[in-house]
Amino acid sequence: MVAVFNKELLSWYLITLKLKETLESGIPSSAEFPEKPPQQQQKLQQEPSEPLQVIINEDGENLKEEASSQESEWVISIKEKLEQARQDDVASSWAKLSIYKIPHYLRETSGDDKAYVPQIVSLGPYHHGKRRLRQMDRHKWRSLNHVLKRTKQDISLFLNSMKEIEERARYFYEGPISLSSNEFVEMLVLDGCFVLELFRGATEGFQKLGYSRNDPIFEMRGSMHSIQRDMIMLENQLPLFVLDMLLGIQLGNPEQKGLVANLALRFFDPLMPTDEPLTKSDRNKLESSLRSIATFDPLSDQGGLHCLDVFRTSLLRKGPQPSPRIWNKHRSRARGVADKRRQQLIHCVTELREAGIKFKKRKTDRFWDIKFKDGILRIPRLLIHDGTKSLFLNLIAFEQCHLDCSNDITSYVIFMDNLINSPSDVGYLHYRGIIEHWLGSDAEVADLFNRLCQEVVFDINNSYLSPLSEAVNRYYNHRWNTWCASLRHNYFSNPWAIISLVAAVVLLLLTFAQTYYSIYGYYRPPKKPIRKESAHQDRFWSSS
Repeated sequence: MVAVFNKELLSWYLITLKLKETLESGIPSSAEFPEKPPQQQQKLQQEPSEPLQVIINEDGENLKEEASSQESEWVISIKEKLEQARQDDVASSWAKLSIYKIPHYLRETSGDDKAYVPQIVSLGPYHHGKRRLRQMDRHKWRSLNHVLKRTKQDISLFLNSMKEIEERARYFYEGPISLSSNEFVEMLVLDGCFVLELFRGATEGFQKLGYSRNDPIFEMRGSMHSIQRDMIMLENQLPLFVLDMLLGIQLGNPEQKGLVANLALRFFDPLMPTDEPLTKSDRNKLESSLRSIATFDPLSDQGGLHCLDVFRTSLLRKGPQPSPRIWNKHRSRARGVADKRRQQLIHCVTELREAGIKFKKRKTDRFWDIKFKDGILRIPRLLIHDGTKSLFLNLIAFEQCHLDCSNDITSYVIFMDNLINSPSDVGYLHYRGIIEHWLGSDAEVADLFNRLCQEVVFDINNSYLSPLSEAVNRYYNHRWNTWCASLRHNYFSNPWAIISLVAAVVLLLLTFAQTYYSIYGYYRPPKKPIRKESAHQDRFWSSS
């Protein structure tokens, strides 16, 4: 019994040792794992011990495969975005960009979204197909029908010509255009012919083109001004070479250039910020050029991009402009870096008048050509109407977006903004004949200029008015000029003040003379003369 009992104990002992070795081989040593923090050890001691469980997830391999597939899709999406960015960054697509979307910082600070967004007619792809602008589409189709009827040409000729230049025309616009190829070509033909009909009708007369005298669009003068304002907006432009080609097809000379630019100047002449209309001789030259299919192009050496660019060039083309120079050599910055703290070129009208600076109207049609000499600031006349704000805002936006053009319009507007701080400044400039406006009050004009250049990026060192501003500020900072101006303002403002001043000066001189002689007589009294009779009596008494 004993032997058998010991044999059973030995068997259980061997089984226990085998299980111990198996467990020890399956549990890693403490060196393989970092020592747990004391807080975790204390927590483990407090928790009841649980038996060791080995969990085998049958879907482990599937989870790993799913995670790897998600990561690969993520990498693929990033590569696709990089490829799209590479395509967007193609040099040829950006080099010809000239019809921009208005930046948000300009649109929000202007306070008038209607100044950038067309209200009646859409041109180009940015506002194409908008519901409130569709009413004009039927008139566009009428104009195209008039063109085909008058020229006796097939529509396929226009479509095929636009198809050839479609890719080049797309480069003029910012961002991808959602229109298909056929839709884009149709838009170019429809909008382009509509624009050309307006241009030619303004020069030749709409009745000569076959339109009725009571046509709701092509003869209604009330709506024409709103159409002109829409067509001068930056987002509402067509490439000029497209218009050149369409007009060339109508006239039988597809290679002609320059005529559209002149027609555009004639059409947009009422929007000019001067009161100098297009001369009769210029109008006759335009009409004769249409009849002879010749080119009369004062802008031929500059090559316009679109109608807004042509209009801006026409404003600045007459006469040489002063070149900009560094505003302050000691504190100048790199070219192209703007500082909002240094955008003030000049003081306001009220402050300049106190310093003795005079304002006079300069007789010229170049409204930007300002002169200063001998304390006199000569500014050409500026005509302000209800379309001036939209015109200046779009011109400034074009100069802000297009790097290949100067900032002359922006420089002029900022200069006038510095001059005008209050309605009284506008009133004085109006009194001097410098500003003529059709707005409700002088306060509206002051508010207009104060809002035009908010958040505008402007480099004072790149302004053609910086030399003039330096000269004005030097004159303003000279104290002698301020004293003389104060004297003229207080004592020489009217004849009665001059008479009072002269009388006061004479009275002061007389008082001074009287005081002088009184003091002089007190310290130096006159010597008394010796009487001759007294001297003779003295000699008589002495002899006796």
